[in-house]
Amino acid sequence: MSLFGLDRFAEAREHDEETLHRCRRVYGDDHPSTLIAANNLARDLRLLGQFAESLDLYEDTHARHRRVLGADHPAALASASNLAIGLAAADRLEEAVRLGEETVERSRRVLGADHPYTRRSVQYLAGHQEQLDARP
Repeated sequence: MSLFGLDRFAEAREHDEETLHRCRRVYGDDHPSTLIAANNLARDLRLLGQFAESLDLYEDTHARHRRVLGADHPAALASASNLAIGLAAADRLEEAVRLGEETVERSRRVLGADHPYTRRSVQYLAGHQEQLDARP
């Protein structure tokens, strides 16, 4: 089990920072392994409540996925969902819902309605919409 899976987020952050540093040094900023490492670190930061830092990394990672792989690539779609989660965690729910809607539409078109990425994107969107609807 990973440190993240054990809810040891501070330790996971340290490990994922080192992993990202090594990936950038060995593979460069746009390599798929580097982008995965960046996403993992963004997740750790979000779970530690460091929303601004997390969002910066989610946004950069998503932009790189789109540029390198194209907006419809499964990794770019997953990255979009992760960015929407980060936006929602930072209480930017309107943006999270907009991005979630776009991601669900793209996922359905590219991967199909039953693909796990699509189903997960639908679940995330529903949660973000519910949070937005619950606002006074």
